[in-house]
Amino acid sequence: DIQISSNFERLLFDLHGRNGAAIHDKMNKLRSEKKLTLSAEAYAQFKQEFAAGSADDTATLATIKAVHAKTGELLDPHTAVGYAVALKHKAQAPMIVLATAHPAKFPDAVKKATGAHPGLPAYLADLFNRPERVKPLPNDKNSVQSFIESHIK
Repeated sequence: DIQISSNFERLLFDLHGRNGAAIHDKMNKLRSEKKLTLSAEAYAQFKQEFAAGSADDTATLATIKAVHAKTGELLDPHTAVGYAVALKHKAQAPMIVLATAHPAKFPDAVKKATGAHPGLPAYLADLFNRPERVKPLPNDKNSVQSFIESHIK
């Protein structure tokens, strides 16, 4: 559900010698042309640092189900993809998988995989009973900045 994560932009920044202007240009080109090209040096560094993989919906649900059956833990789909890919690469290096979301954020997928409906964590148990606070603001930077500054404690 994230098209271009901020982590990706930070990775590009590091791969290009922390050159902010170059990354600004690359991100603008990516938005306008829907493509991004890495230099041979940046690509080689990327390949040295990272391995990649994927898991389709079937594999993701199977991973959620298997981990739950083995450990009792409920994984969210994003974490399940990371876990499934880590299993594929574990012979290359030790793997650590960090959860990326709470399973309650994806109740339908988790229930489909395990039959268990994930509950909200205790600190969010009353989430749907809390008052909603909305403050419409004009679509301009100064208004947003002023609002934030006036509400910082």
